Amino acid sequence: MLKLGLVAFGGPAAHIAMLEDEVVERRRWMSRQHFLDLGGATSLVPGPNSTEMMMHIGYERGGWPGLLISGALFVLPAAVITGVLAFLYVTFGTVPQLESLLWGVKPAVLVIILAATWKLGRKAMKSWREAVIGLAVVVAVLMGVNELLALFVGAFLGTGWLMVTRGLVTDGNLLLLPILASVGVTAESATETVPVSLKALGLFFLKVGAVLYGSGYVLVAFLEGDLVERFGWLTSEQLLDAIAIGQMTPGPVLTTATFVGYLLLGVPGAAVATVAIFFPSLVFVGLLNPWVPKLRTRPWTGAFLDSVNAAALALMATVIVKLGLVTLVNWQAWVLVAVGAVALFRFRVHSAWLVLGAGLLGFLLSRLWPIA
Repeated sequence: MLKLGLVAFGGPAAHIAMLEDEVVERRRWMSRQHFLDLGGATSLVPGPNSTEMMMHIGYERGGWPGLLISGALFVLPAAVITGVLAFLYVTFGTVPQLESLLWGVKPAVLVIILAATWKLGRKAMKSWREAVIGLAVVVAVLMGVNELLALFVGAFLGTGWLMVTRGLVTDGNLLLLPILASVGVTAESATETVPVSLKALGLFFLKVGAVLYGSGYVLVAFLEGDLVERFGWLTSEQLLDAIAIGQMTPGPVLTTATFVGYLLLGVPGAAVATVAIFFPSLVFVGLLNPWVPKLRTRPWTGAFLDSVNAAALALMATVIVKLGLVTLVNWQAWVLVAVGAVALFRFRVHSAWLVLGAGLLGFLLSRLWPIA
């Protein structure tokens, strides 16, 4: 987990892809089906999916101590790096220009996600029925439907579809049973005078960690609405810099909270914000993990897991499309993708070495032939 925390660039899909390569392919700690079930279950609870998957693996290997160790060691590198960058930001008033050093990592991340989606997809798409669910979710997301909404609608309606087509139920009206209600949070437009304190900071990020669904990008909406508009603790420029740091560092993007905490209250603020935003995930995983194998043994919950897995794999596929559109914009990126694909598929190079090697090769290419 510490190793993954040091080299896991590219967001949740890439983190989960690297984790699958480590615990399913190389170490054989669990079956691909169980890994898929854990991923599907994780998608249905709040919190950062990749961090929660790390915690699931830890729980499987060592109970609650394993859960704590896995989560802490995966988050620690990103938190430390983000804290150092926050110190430099406060000291010099700017963000170090890291993008030129890290752009080569993106094509490698694209290859890693593609490989994981292919391997997991061969297990998840058990028949044409699961493929239909996945395709519907892909089309919905690419047409602009919110990822979380597409996941839930695909999972619940897909469950009804699988139950009917598998002969588990004969009443097609059961497809209408899952009704999703959109839960909105009423925004307060007026600016509140809320003093910054460790207690207020901790409670704010505890709330965010308990209700944050989807990717780390959803975090921006919470920070903008409360920290900038309501409380006035940050400026919009500081918020954008905090998000940029979260994207440039390895590990979970939610360590943006570390940066914000340091800006507001120094080292104590960074520590409180980091622990608070990840604490709900620890609780969710500890309560959910023992139930996942039981879900697989029952016909209707098994259909539900199959549907969730198909929808979750579809979201990974959309990540490939979206990341490819913004990554494969020059010939250097195509070279890195080709080299990475050969290294991963032909020579089975470890994903961690692939990320580090791509970063070095990308840096050399950018120096020999400047990026247009």
